[in-house]
Amino acid sequence: MLVVQKFGGTSVGTIDRIRNVAKRVAETKSKGNDVVVVVSAMAGETNRLIDLAKAIVKEPDPRELDVLVSTGEQVSTALLSMTLVSMGLKARSLQNHQVRLVTDSTFANAHIKRIDAQKLTSVLKEGAIAIVAGFQGIDEQGNITTLGRGGSDTTAVAIAAAMKPHIKDGLVCEIYTDVDGVYTADPNIVSDARKLKQISYEEMFELASSGTKVLQTRSVLYGMKFGIPIHVRSSFNDTEGTMVTNETLDMESVVVTGISHDKNEAKITVLHVHDKPGIAHSIFAPLAEAEIVVDMIIQSASTEGHTDMSFTVPRGDYKRAIHILQDLVKQKKAAWVVGDEKIAKVSVVGVGMRTHSGVAAKMFKALASAGVNIQMISTSEIKISVVVNEKDMKKAVDVLHKEFELGNE
Repeated sequence: MLVVQKFGGTSVGTIDRIRNVAKRVAETKSKGNDVVVVVSAMAGETNRLIDLAKAIVKEPDPRELDVLVSTGEQVSTALLSMTLVSMGLKARSLQNHQVRLVTDSTFANAHIKRIDAQKLTSVLKEGAIAIVAGFQGIDEQGNITTLGRGGSDTTAVAIAAAMKPHIKDGLVCEIYTDVDGVYTADPNIVSDARKLKQISYEEMFELASSGTKVLQTRSVLYGMKFGIPIHVRSSFNDTEGTMVTNETLDMESVVVTGISHDKNEAKITVLHVHDKPGIAHSIFAPLAEAEIVVDMIIQSASTEGHTDMSFTVPRGDYKRAIHILQDLVKQKKAAWVVGDEKIAKVSVVGVGMRTHSGVAAKMFKALASAGVNIQMISTSEIKISVVVNEKDMKKAVDVLHKEFELGNE
């Protein structure tokens, strides 16, 4: 069996923790498995490198910044490989150009195009453990690229997908982190949050995109596309974690699987815009050109040929977005632009929502009873999200967790 194991920055944050990782990898290998390990940079290292770059120039060249931050993973691969070799095991560290993990040329947020499994296969045939640098790749011109925050998750699942055609005895991708699985809500907010034994790819994707930071969203999409079972586990204990897998009939019987929250958003409203074709494009096109991601969008009813448009953006892009949209006021396409950084998004997620009615009504009643005002609402097939005042976020998560009876049995 092939086991692809990913260890994040916290898991390899010190030499003692690297030794702990090496013991876990050695144990997996001793059971007769082929093992590929994907590692992140040591905790805090990527931020340290970015700070070094910004000490030189406020806006570092994206290509050179990727060259710089990719070195963090190179250190981790070498240290882990050395540790395994010192334990009498065969191990080999591999960087992006050696694995041939090819991406597009979008520096700082590249997407994987293909992975050459031949190098990994040859290392495994030698009986060695392959230690691969996460978070990075190379483009067609040989430039170093990085996959964005949390990109090591995507590296691990993508490697598992690339190796799948070459494996006869099955595979699993284990994502080791500082939590021991996926919970019904953030245990730091809800005291009786319950660890899930399994969750569907779709549910995990919706939770991840709504604020649950256990897995990067792109890694979940890779798992779903290629049918890679993902086991979310803790680096610090041996308990079973949460399996992310295909949807089953049992999952549909549970109406709501989990509650997620996200404080990293801000709301912007463009007021009194002309209600005519093309106005939405004039608002969102400049934001897209500036690579600002827009999430929830709500348009009010038209009054006397004018309407208001509200939407959310990442909080870090809030001031930049407001500045860009001021041009609409200057062009007299809108009366003014207002915003609010003190908001939070709270979401309920569950594949059972496809076949059960009344979830929205139950959710809104619970929030009303707790005195939580809803500012915005958006829905998908298996998710309902609301925007609330930031100070009401914890109360909203707690009351919804109770309302849908998600606590420990």
